[in-house]
Amino acid sequence: MKNKTLVLAVLLLCGAAVFFFVTRRDTVVKKEDRAPSFEVKDAVTGQIVSSAVMNDKVIFVNFWASWCQPCKEEMPSIEALYREMAVHKDFVMLTVLYKDSPDNAFAYMKSMGYNFPVFVDPDGNVARDFGVTGVPETYIIDKKGVLVKRVIGGLDWNAPDEKNMIKTLL
Repeated sequence: MKNKTLVLAVLLLCGAAVFFFVTRRDTVVKKEDRAPSFEVKDAVTGQIVSSAVMNDKVIFVNFWASWCQPCKEEMPSIEALYREMAVHKDFVMLTVLYKDSPDNAFAYMKSMGYNFPVFVDPDGNVARDFGVTGVPETYIIDKKGVLVKRVIGGLDWNAPDEKNMIKTLL
């Protein structure tokens, strides 16, 4: 009986550990972590946008795909954040397609009435440099180029706490 109880206890602890690491989305990055330099291409204009010209800006970088259900669940809050924050000259939103085509992304966005900017990472270099593990995945970069927050999985970016966190960086 003791062995069964011990085995059950170990299994429960292992299950709790797995649950913790799987459901943990919000990762605070160490203060000294700098965002990688990057270039993405505007999916509409084809213009290359470089992090080098975004000095003194708070940058919201979201990797997503139109085939990704958690991305779709997160999109209304990203659109709301974009609409509210677009007036701030010190805020830049970069939503970067991950293993998806612009045609599919724009068809989905049109059907939902979304207008946030979309960028492509043709070679996957930006995703690799950020260490993207899947989608959705979001990075908040402060005005000094420091990674402030990394979120693995979807999040309500229209929630007061998230908006306030971004606003304090402005």
